[in-house]
Amino acid sequence: MSNAPAVLRIFGLIALIFSATMTLPLAVSWWLHDGAERVYRESLAVTLAAGALLWLATRRHTEELKVRDGFLLVVLVWMGLPAVATLPLLLYFPAMSFTDAYFETVSGLTASGATVVEGLDKLPFSINLWRAEMVWLGGMGLIVLAVAILPLLGVGGRQIFKAEAPGPMKEAKLTPRMAETAKGLWLVYGAISAACFAGYSWAGMSWNDALIHTFTTMGLGGFSSHDASFGFWNSPRIEAVAILFMTLAGMNFATHFLVLHRRSLKPYAIDPEVKGYLLVTFGSVLGVALYLWQKGTYPDLAEALRYAAFNVVSIATTTGYTNTDYNLWPMFAPLWMLFLSSFATCSGSTGGGIKMVRAFLLYKQVFRELLRAMHPAAVTPLKLGGETVPNAISFAVLAFGFMYMVSIVSLTLALSASGLDIVTAFSAAVASINNVGPGLNRVGPATTYASLSDFQTWVCTLGMLVGRLEIFTLLVVLTPAFWRK
Repeated sequence: MSNAPAVLRIFGLIALIFSATMTLPLAVSWWLHDGAERVYRESLAVTLAAGALLWLATRRHTEELKVRDGFLLVVLVWMGLPAVATLPLLLYFPAMSFTDAYFETVSGLTASGATVVEGLDKLPFSINLWRAEMVWLGGMGLIVLAVAILPLLGVGGRQIFKAEAPGPMKEAKLTPRMAETAKGLWLVYGAISAACFAGYSWAGMSWNDALIHTFTTMGLGGFSSHDASFGFWNSPRIEAVAILFMTLAGMNFATHFLVLHRRSLKPYAIDPEVKGYLLVTFGSVLGVALYLWQKGTYPDLAEALRYAAFNVVSIATTTGYTNTDYNLWPMFAPLWMLFLSSFATCSGSTGGGIKMVRAFLLYKQVFRELLRAMHPAAVTPLKLGGETVPNAISFAVLAFGFMYMVSIVSLTLALSASGLDIVTAFSAAVASINNVGPGLNRVGPATTYASLSDFQTWVCTLGMLVGRLEIFTLLVVLTPAFWRK
C-alpha cells in the first residue's frame, strides 16, 4: 500500500516551489502596470499557504519513497498542480468556469497547447506569459525539476524520476546521481531556450512575444499571444526559427546533453531515434508540399513548401502552432499530420505521442513475428541501435501500444456519443492524447475548444492527462492492487 502521508508531504513541498513560479508574471505585471498584479499576489499567497499547511500537517512522515509512492506522487502532481494554476485565470476572468480554467492549465502543464481563451491579442502580457510559462515548465516535467531540488530538502528522487521519465527505457542514467541528471537536463533545456529567444528576437519578434514563444516552442505546447498564432507575423524568417527549435525540442534532451558534454555531434549520429525522427518528419514535409502543390492548394511549389514545412513540423512535434488554416487543405494532409503526431517525436523530448522508439520496437516486433511464422525454430532477437532489447521491454511496448489505441477509440466514442461529428471527435481525441492542441473541424487551427460542452471539455482534459502520464502511470494508480498492502 502506498505511503500517502509521505507523498502528501512532498506534494506540499512541490506546491510551495510551484508558488514561486508565479513571481515571474507578478513582477512583469507590476513592471508593466497591466492590471493583473492583484491576481498574482492573491494566487501566490493562496498557493503558498496551501502548500505550507499541507507540509506542516505531514512533516513528520519522512519515510523514503517506494516505487508505488513515486507513481502516486506523479499522478497527484499532474492532476493537482493544474488546479492550483487555475487561480490566476479564475481571478482575472470572473466569468470563466472551473472546467474551462482547469482545461487551460492542464493543456499548459501537459504542453498540449489547446485553448478555450479567445481574444489573446487583447490580454495583459502577464496573463499570456503565465499560460506560456506553464508550457515551459510542463515541457520538461515539473517532477524532473523537483528531482533536482527536493534532494536539498532531504527527499530522494530516483523513484519519482522512474515513474515520470518518458520512453520505455526508464533505467537509463546520464550521471551517477538522479539529481545531477535532472540538473543537467534543465541546464540544456535552459541553454537551448536562451538560443531560441535570441533567434526569435533576431527574426523580428518583440521581446515579449519572443519570450512567450520561446517558452511554448521549447515546451512544444503551442500557446501563442495572438489568435492568428504565427499567421500574425506572416514571416518566413520567424517561421524558420520556429521550425529549427521545434525540431530540436522534439529530440531526446539526453542526446543534447551528451552532445554538449562531449562537445561532439556523434551522439546525434548514433541515436537511432534521431535518424528516424528527422527522416519521417522532413520526408513528410516534402510529401505534403508536393501533394498540396499537385492539388492546386498553392500556386507554386515554394509556397507549398513553406506552409507544409511549418505546419507539418509543428503538428509532428506536437507543438500546435499554425500559420494558416490547414483545416481547408485536402483532408489527407491534416490527417497525415495528426498521424505523425502519434509517434514522430523522440523519447526524452518535450513532445507527446507514443515516441519514435516505441514505434521502432512495434515495427520490428511485427517483422519478428512474420519471421517466426516462416521459420518457427529461428532465434530472432529484437535489436535497436545495435543493442538487444529484452523481451520484457518488448511486451511492455506491445501492451502500451494496445492501451494507446484503446484510449483513442474510447475518447472518440465518448466525444461522438456527446454529439460531436466524427471528424471533430476523432481529431480531438488524437490531439488530446498526443498533447498536440488543435484538431480538425470544430477544434481546428482557426478555432478554439471553447465551443465544447463541459462533458466534452472534461473528456479532452482526461485525454491530455492520460497522454502526458503515458497511460500506464495513471492506470497503475487506478488498479485495486495498487492500494492493497
